[in-house]
Amino acid sequence: QVQLVESGGGLVQPGGSLSVSCEASGNIFSIVAMGWYRQAPGKERELVATITSGGSTNYADSVKGRFTISRERANLVYLQMNSLKPEETAVYYCNGKIYASMTEWLDLWGQGIQVTVSS
Repeated sequence: QVQLVESGGGLVQPGGSLSVSCEASGNIFSIVAMGWYRQAPGKERELVATITSGGSTNYADSVKGRFTISRERANLVYLQMNSLKPEETAVYYCNGKIYASMTEWLDLWGQGIQVTVSS
């Protein structure tokens, strides 16, 4: 069984910084990509940033230049968020596109972590 465990998050003032992390654990054959999505109240879940096993990154236009996704190792990723805005208050979800075996493909989600930007 493979799972994603998120940590970090919390309350930050507008313009502040926050970091969240996500670690994949369990029977992992290989990791194709990991990333972060967010869902604000009353809105659909949206892409924030992703990183592939090769290190290629992709960001939503709204966070480019302010957020940075990085990897410490293949199964541990970080999202550094700077200059946060109140409208970025949301539940942030880690996503992993993982092979649990050569043939078992998983599109996994973490449990979500609250990020609140407020004074």
